[in-house]
Amino acid sequence: MAANVESMFYVRETPWHGLGTKVLEAPASKDALQLAGLNWRVMQEPIYTAMEELVDGYKVNVRDSDRKVLGVVTDRYRVIQNDEAFAFTDELLGAGVKYETAGSLQGGRKVWLLAHMPHEYIISGERISPYLLFSNTHDGSGAIKVALTPIRVVCQNTLNLALAGAKRSWSMIHTGDIREKMQEAKDTLFLAEKYMDELGKEFEALRMKKLTDKQVMEYIEILLPVEDGSTPQQEKNMKRLREDMKIRYFDAPDLQSVGKNAYRFVNAVSDFATHAEPLRRTANYKENLFSRTVDGNPMIDKAYRMVSAA
Repeated sequence: MAANVESMFYVRETPWHGLGTKVLEAPASKDALQLAGLNWRVMQEPIYTAMEELVDGYKVNVRDSDRKVLGVVTDRYRVIQNDEAFAFTDELLGAGVKYETAGSLQGGRKVWLLAHMPHEYIISGERISPYLLFSNTHDGSGAIKVALTPIRVVCQNTLNLALAGAKRSWSMIHTGDIREKMQEAKDTLFLAEKYMDELGKEFEALRMKKLTDKQVMEYIEILLPVEDGSTPQQEKNMKRLREDMKIRYFDAPDLQSVGKNAYRFVNAVSDFATHAEPLRRTANYKENLFSRTVDGNPMIDKAYRMVSAA
């Protein structure tokens, strides 16, 4: 298994990166914790020099299952355990929460879980199934992050739209009163109805922006430019990628009824950015594919900004 993804599970449809354990039904948190390989705890231990002198102000985060060192942190760092992340999500979303994916990255240094929101929404004729993404680090490299992400049911593409003013994300650092901060998230993050209302308005605004075929081709060339000094092979490769994106806009079966508009274009770019074959399959190809689904893809954001400004 690629080094970036240490363990994970997914429900039914195999991700394009091909990693993880497949399950047929979305599990509740107790089983999800086991299936994801997250049934371990982080212990904080003191650090000593080679001369057995205590290093003041720092501790080391160690995984209890195999004594793996996850990271060195200050003594102000507060650990959020994996089971606490699931408990937080269970409480936030209510009884009966089901999980779509969860797992461990970079040898346990980073973990995530993706849970179904309780309701689906019909927005501009599209079925939208919102998910809660909870990500955490155990190596001191980042904050705890919680976000709402809408997934299109028909093709499972994540639309990474930059919704100005939408209450869709929250984060906190691993210091101070962690329990109080978690309560703040419960009190302020999940204005779900308001978020979905904003999302609906955004989708409708994109639908109303009609695009000519000429505009679409110009946008594709902007997103996939042929750089000055490119070799004939590089030009050929870029033309192949442009043709791929063009097909995803003009010929995708699930977009035929959408109309020729900005909403269709963003979906086509999202499909391309998350599913297109690379020009070269490097050693880290699968890892890069997976990480960009978690962190988002700048190409999608660029496409959204272009059509929004049109």
